[in-house]
Amino acid sequence: MEGILRISDTVQDSIVDGPGLRYVVFCQGCTLDCPDCHNPHTHDPDGGRLINIPEILEQIDRNPLLKGLTISGGEPFLQAEGAAELARCAHDRGLDVWCFTGMTWEELNKPGAPSAWGVFLEQIDVLVDGPFIAKKRTLALPWRGSGNQRIIDVQDSLESGQIIGLHN
Repeated sequence: MEGILRISDTVQDSIVDGPGLRYVVFCQGCTLDCPDCHNPHTHDPDGGRLINIPEILEQIDRNPLLKGLTISGGEPFLQAEGAAELARCAHDRGLDVWCFTGMTWEELNKPGAPSAWGVFLEQIDVLVDGPFIAKKRTLALPWRGSGNQRIIDVQDSLESGQIIGLHN
């Protein structure tokens, strides 16, 4: 079965959603309801449109200058199975994978968390975690909207069993 994602939109050549030229998928659907969210139009789980992962990959394959794939939202972990498949395919193409989530590393790894979350995490290189908090808003930190959000090296963190921040 080929994977399907419900997305709000894509950006084919972003320079603000991680390092280098990136293809960005904005997943549709979020239940976190963070005040002052940057993408409130992505909250409705029935909004946006359905897209087959091969269609996204065709678009990615058209741009040989891409350094990576960024999966954002909405909340990507609500579609962890499809997002994991897309991330795996991006790795197969030599791209790195970043993910922005409103959840924290601790929430994603708590006992009883859906197994699909762990499968998706295994396919992510860098995770920007935590909800946007308007009182902690800053323009001084790269790739984050508020100071509480962390940039996590996922593979090193999974290997060590503790959060390893990415130093940029």
